[in-house]
Amino acid sequence: MQPTEIEDFPRTLTEFEERFADEQACATYLERLRWPDGFRCPGCVHDHGWTIASRGLIQCAACDRQTSLTAGTVLHGTRKPLRDWFRTMWMVATRKTGLSANDLMRALGFTRKVAWTWLHKLRRAMVMPNRTKLSGDVEVDEAFIACLAPRLDPARNVPVVIGVELPQSGGVGRIRLSHVDNKSAESLLPAVKATVEPGSKIHTDGLASYNGLEAAGFAHTVSVIGGCKDRAIEELPHVHLVASLLRRFLLGTYQGAAKSWHLQHYLEEFTFRFNRRSSRFVGKIFMRLAQGAVATRPAPYRSLVANYYSA
Repeated sequence: MQPTEIEDFPRTLTEFEERFADEQACATYLERLRWPDGFRCPGCVHDHGWTIASRGLIQCAACDRQTSLTAGTVLHGTRKPLRDWFRTMWMVATRKTGLSANDLMRALGFTRKVAWTWLHKLRRAMVMPNRTKLSGDVEVDEAFIACLAPRLDPARNVPVVIGVELPQSGGVGRIRLSHVDNKSAESLLPAVKATVEPGSKIHTDGLASYNGLEAAGFAHTVSVIGGCKDRAIEELPHVHLVASLLRRFLLGTYQGAAKSWHLQHYLEEFTFRFNRRSSRFVGKIFMRLAQGAVATRPAPYRSLVANYYSA
């Protein structure tokens, strides 16, 4: 059974501040997002439990497992108030160009380590567990994005597969971005299959790596570019527009400091923002981020920096 869809969010900053003025208000809202149909034990999925107020825990009536509101989520183990998390999520949701760790550090008085860690945790919450693949007419191409390499190695360009859904009404629809190892068929085809619905009509350039798309169940249209940049923009304008905006996003907000091993999460942040660019209320974007936060597994600090020390 699908969980109840929640459409309850503050419309403005004033409404946000009034509604989430204390910890209890934040906890009540977070509990509703995590269990929209009522409490479900994370161990046995039983639907009844009671609150141990003195410890801030909920005990399952069936298996006696005790869990907190934030256990097993992105907020797992946090020692800071929920209000700080809510303020951070609101800032992330309302900044169209993104929020850097330095901005968050200055705004809320965090250390840089806390600000950096929280933003990386929230990027992982931007991938909705039930999100649908692109479908219909889809443009696909790859672009090279400049990233910082491990340790003190110079920056390098890494390939990113861009998929753009083209609605019948025209313009640019939803997007999907995937960091891949290289431009081989072994890298590109799995990325396309993971983000585009079978049966969709995919338009690519003449790169031989895309030749297996028809066998994978897609209708495939090819435009031979021949290395001409102007022709590439003319034939595949939507993916080139997205690539340009992505580079501006990474260079502007993050000053080109995105690490290569974190790139996919920066791509997910850009996707999250881009696909909600026409949302009428920023509060709804905040709600989606909060929903993602309680539906995403923990990302402890040591896992966020593991690749740096193993590089």
